[in-house]
Amino acid sequence: MVTQVFSDKVSLGKAAASCGAGYIRRAIAARGCANIIVATAASQFELQDALIKEEGIDWSLVRIFHLDEYIGLPVEHPASFRKNLRARLIDRLPTAPAEFFPIDGNACDLGKVIQDLAKALQKYPTDVAFIGIGENGHIAFNDPPADFETKEAFLTIRLDEACRRQQLGEGWFETLEKVPQTALTMSVPQIMKSAAIINVVPDLRKAEAVRNALEGPLSNLCPASVLRTHKDCYTFLDEASASLLKK
Repeated sequence: MVTQVFSDKVSLGKAAASCGAGYIRRAIAARGCANIIVATAASQFELQDALIKEEGIDWSLVRIFHLDEYIGLPVEHPASFRKNLRARLIDRLPTAPAEFFPIDGNACDLGKVIQDLAKALQKYPTDVAFIGIGENGHIAFNDPPADFETKEAFLTIRLDEACRRQQLGEGWFETLEKVPQTALTMSVPQIMKSAAIINVVPDLRKAEAVRNALEGPLSNLCPASVLRTHKDCYTFLDEASASLLKK
């Protein structure tokens, strides 16, 4: 893992976007297309703003997946990841992407949603995944203890209280009771299949999770620690999120 620390979230986002854009351009040059995964969280806003401005990317040749979605939350809700990804990235791109694969957490048959997404990911292997780390060390919605061994591309999971409190603290919900208790999430093994990973983690509230992920034991009790085993992973921090690191 290559770790870089920046003075603020804006410079962090620009650097992460530049690094990730390089993988997108190279995939298009090599195969005529690129397949990416994009996270939808407040920590990713500066990255997404910068990625939109990256030059030399024909977005009509890019397929976009996303990591997770609440189960049963209306797509019109401000916290809907599909809604946020469309508003903050998809609809702001200079050209429409080749394909977008939303996770429908409101579908009557969630098993079919998982099956269809798994087939698409198998058909279009990921060139670069833009992800982050949660306050409890999760990646996507893989809360601790995360399943490092599953063969499934997506999982139906129950969110732990720390994860739900993070969503409340970020202002997406009025009360903890209104935060959904279940979600669909891309599995840890599926994320790790990405050829490259751009891990974007700003803010002081993530400092403990960053320390555990980068310097603690490799354990499913800190799911993000598995990123240290990836062959091509960049982690972008600001001074606040890096403040507890010893190195």
